[in-house]
Amino acid sequence: MLPMITEFINYGQQTIRAARYIGQGFMITLSHANRLPVTIQYPYEKLITPERFRGRIHFEFDKCIACEVCVRVCPIDLPVVDWKLETDIRKKRLLNYSIDFGICIFCGNCVEYCPTNCLSMTEEYELSTYDRHELNYNQIALGRLPMSVIDDYTIQTISNLLQINNE
Repeated sequence: MLPMITEFINYGQQTIRAARYIGQGFMITLSHANRLPVTIQYPYEKLITPERFRGRIHFEFDKCIACEVCVRVCPIDLPVVDWKLETDIRKKRLLNYSIDFGICIFCGNCVEYCPTNCLSMTEEYELSTYDRHELNYNQIALGRLPMSVIDDYTIQTISNLLQINNE
């Protein structure tokens, strides 16, 4: 008879403990019910990227001296620099410059170590395509500056998620 009473007491304690845990979970659920949603409607609303965001690389053909520092500091030897040595002036002349963004890891080493600052990071992050060969950008495609998110009148910009949470 005594073991049956102790089992009944243990069962009661476990039931009370389970009810307490369910109550705590329910209180957390109710505390989240009062919050506003933080969903961003992507094509129509975009977050403003931070100042040091590492997006697509912008290349200025006229500034490049074909020193190939960008190739040497790249962890995957990605930039392809084609140049020709001009023997009469003893300088390199840049013929072609290309980067494959399907392979690029956006580390920013090429931009940081470029001696002439012909490379810079933009705020463009929409690089998705259906064909991976379209991600191979030559100097003409790299020279195009993307439209700024702030300047695009068709998009509502959201400056920071913290402001959304505080409202």
